[in-house]
Amino acid sequence: MSRWTLPLLALLIGIALGLVYGWGISPVEYVDTTPDTLRADYRADYVLMVAEAYQAEQNPDLAVRRLAVLGSQPPGELASQALADARKIGYSEADLALMQKLTTAMQAWQGTAP
Repeated sequence: MSRWTLPLLALLIGIALGLVYGWGISPVEYVDTTPDTLRADYRADYVLMVAEAYQAEQNPDLAVRRLAVLGSQPPGELASQALADARKIGYSEADLALMQKLTTAMQAWQGTAP
């Protein structure tokens, strides 16, 4: 046997055991993450909820604060991206209309919030 066989075998066993432990026994669980880490479909859902609240309240400053948790981009860009994602996913026309109203309002918004 070569002098490298035993260390190589130990390395392969270590990697295999690490993968079994990390993926099977104790995988990483994300808890209490911020909304800016959401997948695109969940971000679109969140923006739809903001659009529904905006439809009821008609308060653009509050809508901007709600959208601010999704990232540092301008609120119009956040809403526009979510609207594009919602179209790809296949949201209903009523939901797309609400999101379009929110996007238009956020692109026109000139306030000072958040």
